Amino acid sequence: MWNYEKRLQFPINIKTPDAKTAKIIMSQYGGPDGEISASLRYLSQRYAMPNGELVGLLTDVGMSCV
Repeated sequence: MWNYEKRLQFPINIKTPDAKTAKIIMSQYGGPDGEISASLRYLSQRYAMPNGELVGLLTDVGMSCV
């Protein structure tokens, strides 16, 4: 049986919230030019790659972004 406890590795204490900075940070992770989008592009391009060595490279790069 698993016990899932949702807590951060490093505690964060926010004294004054800043919505503008939060919006910028969120767009870098999940926006059209963010880390997750780039990772998914690498992982989807590996299926069209004819060279096996490059498939491994695209997989490694795509998984390092996640």
